[in-house]
Amino acid sequence: MAGAGPAIESIATLSELADRIPELEGVPTGVPGLDELFFVPEWRGDRLHTRPLGGIPRHAVLQVTGTADTGKSLLVEQFAVSRATAGERVLFVTMESPAPFVAMGLRMRAQGLGVDRDVLEDRIVLVDAATHTELAHDLALLFDTLAFALKTYRPRHTIIDSLTGLFEAREMLARDVVRPVFSFLKKWRQTALLVSQKRSGHEAMTAEAAGGYAVAHILDGSLVLAKHTVLSPQAARVYRAPIGETVRLFRIDGCRLCGHDTRTHLCTIGADGLLRIGPALGEEGEP
Repeated sequence: MAGAGPAIESIATLSELADRIPELEGVPTGVPGLDELFFVPEWRGDRLHTRPLGGIPRHAVLQVTGTADTGKSLLVEQFAVSRATAGERVLFVTMESPAPFVAMGLRMRAQGLGVDRDVLEDRIVLVDAATHTELAHDLALLFDTLAFALKTYRPRHTIIDSLTGLFEAREMLARDVVRPVFSFLKKWRQTALLVSQKRSGHEAMTAEAAGGYAVAHILDGSLVLAKHTVLSPQAARVYRAPIGETVRLFRIDGCRLCGHDTRTHLCTIGADGLLRIGPALGEEGEP
């Protein structure tokens, strides 16, 4: 507002921010092969080494993007079950499927991970925006609801499946939705995974999703999942799969909080319903 004067409270030195700077630590995800892909660079004498972070960075707000049936929901469900098993509460905002069906999926993920489902019962808190659709169309109401849940249950992690549900059919406004969501989650010091839907025309392994690059530009990083059908002998050699088979791929497309592996990895969904990542393309090992 013109004439209001400077926003002095927005200015601070590093020393003045010292007690508010978070420690960089990893949060295990429950997805085999993923936690090893984040690292911290360290100098030892005159040589640069990397120290594995052991998970995604705590307090990161990350996009999980891909087209349909690439494993996005599996990834965030495994994360939720893993953190609940570790004794941490998770706030799970469902935009696509009503809460009872999400709960069923979480129990299946627990079974696949060999976790007693009773461990989940009071540690995963569901916000059902699929049934209560007003939450998807009114950001102020959504934030009030999430703030109540955060104050009441004190979760350390938030999942939104999917973020796209907040701006579906009005993708030109994506930036005006994603920025406030990001700021809200940062204010509450949440480690968050936000599922974002790709359109079929988007390049498979980029961070672009519905709403263009607005989501990727605002959030701390992107976990990209894709599918590819093997149609040539050359592709069969690259993906180590027969012609006609569909392979799954994974890549980290940026993380501003720490270092990360930049390679494309094969990934699989097993009969137990769990997503596993690795090996990297060109690396020895079973996909």
